[in-house]
Order: sequence, then structure tokens, then C-alpha cells
Amino acid sequence: MSLRLTNTLTRRTETFRSILPNQVSIYCCGVTVYDLCHLGHARSYIAWDVLRRYFIWQGYKVNFVQNFTDIDDKILKKATLEDCSMEEISERYIQAFHEDMDALGILKPDQMPRATKCLDSILTLIKELEAKGMAYSIDGDVYFSVMKHSGYGKLSKRDLNEQQLNADGRISQEESFKKKSAYDFALWKQAKKGEPSYQSPWGYGRPGWHIECSAMVREVLGNTIDIHLGGADLIFPHHENEIAQSEAATNKELARYWLHNGMVNVNGQKMSKSLSNFTTIRALLEDGVSPMTLRLFILQAHYRKPLDFTGDALKAAAAGWKRLNKALCVGNIFQDFLEWPEVSSSNQNQGAIKNSELPFDNRTTEICKEFTTAMDDDMNTSAALAFLFDLARPLHSLATKINQGELDKLQGRESENLYKQWKTLVHFSGVLGFFAETTKSPSDIPLENYIKEAIARRKEAKRLRDYGKADKIRQDLKEQGIDLIDKSDGETSWVRI
Repeated sequence: MSLRLTNTLTRRTETFRSILPNQVSIYCCGVTVYDLCHLGHARSYIAWDVLRRYFIWQGYKVNFVQNFTDIDDKILKKATLEDCSMEEISERYIQAFHEDMDALGILKPDQMPRATKCLDSILTLIKELEAKGMAYSIDGDVYFSVMKHSGYGKLSKRDLNEQQLNADGRISQEESFKKKSAYDFALWKQAKKGEPSYQSPWGYGRPGWHIECSAMVREVLGNTIDIHLGGADLIFPHHENEIAQSEAATNKELARYWLHNGMVNVNGQKMSKSLSNFTTIRALLEDGVSPMTLRLFILQAHYRKPLDFTGDALKAAAAGWKRLNKALCVGNIFQDFLEWPEVSSSNQNQGAIKNSELPFDNRTTEICKEFTTAMDDDMNTSAALAFLFDLARPLHSLATKINQGELDKLQGRESENLYKQWKTLVHFSGVLGFFAETTKSPSDIPLENYIKEAIARRKEAKRLRDYGKADKIRQDLKEQGIDLIDKSDGETSWVRI
């Protein structure tokens, strides 16, 4: 089975085929940098992070581009309120964006163009549209002529009458008088007195929102890309307008596949500042919500479906992550007991995992089939998570044995199989961006059991004349505040230091 994705453009679930073999070009609409990222951003960027990780795991070379909109009325309004420049506001929230995404374990995009750095490309694209008769200028403003583009509406599936209704209230009365048609949208806006502006053939001004993404896509990735990503709220007008202006200029398809994630509701209501239910990523993390809990909460639902954020749902996700995290931590916490090879699973900022990194045998080959069947089904992360929890179940039993001091009942073959199970769980969890939240310590098991097992292993090492290993066990305990005392009768006691 090959990866199948639901294409908003065709309203069908289609087998993915890249333009170039084993390469994927992806453009993701980024944030307008005037405020902290909210739960809706987390939902979108976690979903697309998993898509990107899955492509990399499958062996594709991925070029993932995500932009910053750093020219916008909202940024200007914030700058005016704080009596500072738009650049200061933009830089502050670009930095905050990186901090929030890093906290969630989201891979950094390969490129992050900014509108202010792509002005030449923006101006070039507008001039091309004007030369083709697809755009016109009036008093320093430039508009795209929607009626001249026959394909307008193919993404949103809206007719012009419906689009007219949706245009009400979005434009000023002054602008409506300027435009030749109520359907037309701004490519370039004349600067008002005192506003930051940039020089252009039509006078000083700044670009419209939609033209920025079209210009950045073409500059960084070319005329046609494999996948264009965004939230469902961007289908109209933003993505519809992107398609119109890009394809009118190049006479080529802008993107082969359009993917959109569902919206976030809070207790059944649309998340909105006006409803006082607006939640930022930073506020959630500062309230003690684990980044991996938030990732689990988001991936439990299919990316295209609405996601309802409630206290109970978040608690359930926290309980689920606790179970999964406990299994992921087994190798870190109990490695010395089990004498398993070192495999790090605790760094959530690890890069993407590749399929080739997992040694294959009959069992792992079958597991890979199960995992890819779920993920190939339009990124069914809910089914993939169920698969992870199945892998984790025997590792819980292992933790219980250690907690109850029954490690001596674990046979060599059983230990080897559990090690493979743990390593497989770590691998596939990493494909979804999950990494254990722990440090290597005995804090999750009774102290007496931990020390008892350590003393027994040290005694056995000394019997085998492996004094290096015996010394290491003693030093590890000392670093954890426990000192061993060897008695004349051959027994060993311990004290806190």
C-alpha cells in the first residue's frame, strides 16, 4: 500500500506521487508574527511535523518550507500600541515561535522565508500579473482581477455569488469604490501617512497578504510544488487567492496536493479571543502540561477532523502519555538492571528517524507493515497510536517485575525479546515525534529494590573478576547519593551520603 492523502483540491483521497522521484517539496503557511502561538497553531504544526517525519522515515528527501508573515495590519497595530517598530514586534514573536515549536519537539523547517526579505519576488510577480492584464492599479493600490481568471473557486468550490457574500465586511467602503469588481483582492496597498512602507512602481506601500505566499513559494521551491499545507480556515480566501495569482502568472499548477487540518474548538465552541477561550501554547506548558501530552492529545484525532479541547480530554491524554512514557523509559531507568545496550530515547529534539535505522527481522518487518498501513491511510495517527500502546504493554509488565524485586525471574531469552520490543517502540514513537520525558534515575522504583539489584549485580561482577564493571556500579550509586560498605563477612550494606 502506498501513502494516500485527502486532497482538498479534488475532494478525493489519492495515492501520493511526487514530482521528482524520492523527493518532496512542501510549503506550509506560517504565522503572522504579532502574538504568541495558540492551540490551533500547535494542532496544525504537530500534524505537519508528523507528515514530514513520515516522509523522511520512508526515505524521501524532504524540502520543507514555512514562511513568516512579517508585514501585516495586525503587526502594525501592535507596534503602534507599544510605540515601537514593526521589526521589533516581528523579531520578538519570531523568537517566541521558535521557542514554542522547540518545546513541542517540532523539527525546524529547512527554510523560513519572510515577506520583508522577498519584496523583489513579490514586486516581480505583481508586475507579471499586471502585464498579462490580470491585475490593475488605481491610486497606488494594485488589485487582482478575479473575473479574468476562469479557474477561480476550484479549491473552495464556491461560486462567485457565494464569494461575494463572504466578502462583505472584509473591505473598507473606500476600497470597494476603487475596485472594478467586488470580487477583486489587493496585491499591493498604498501606504497611509505615517505607516511603514516600501518603494514600488506604484508608489510607496506594502504587499497584500495573499501575494506574499505565492511569491515565496516560487522563489524558494519553484512554480509547482508537491504539497501545500494549512488550516481549513485558509482554504478561502487565502489559498484560493494564492492559486489564482500564481497560476495566472505561470500557467502552471501551484501545488499537486492541498492538505488542510481541522479547526480547534474549546468545550464545543470555536476558539476565539472574543469568547475568552483563547489558549496559547506557552500558557499550557507553563501550567504544567507536558509537551508530549499535548502532542498525544492532538494526534489522537485525525488531522482533518475538528478537535475539541476540554479539561477531561487533556487529562485523558496525560494519562495515556504517562503509560506510553513509562514504557519508553524502561530502557533508560532499568538499563543497568537489564544489561541492555545504551539506546537514548529521552531527547525530544532528536532529528527525524529513518526506516533504515531499525534492524529488520521477521517480527520487525511485520510491525512495519502494521505501522505503515495505519499511516498510509491518510495519516491515521489514531490507529498508529493504538499500535504504539500495544507495543508498550509488555514493557509495563517488565517495569512491574522490577518494582516487585522479581528481576531474577526474567530469563535471558525473555530479556532479549523485551529489549527488541523496547527498541522497536522507541523507533516508531520517534517517527511520530514522541521521545521519553525522563532522566536516568531510580526515582520510579522503590529505592530498596534498586539498591538490592545493584548490589547483586556488583557481587556477580566481582565473582567473575569483572572489577571494572563492579567499580562502575558502585560509582553510579555514589553519584545518586548511595555509598556501599563491604563487610568482612562478604555482605554489603549501604548508607546515604
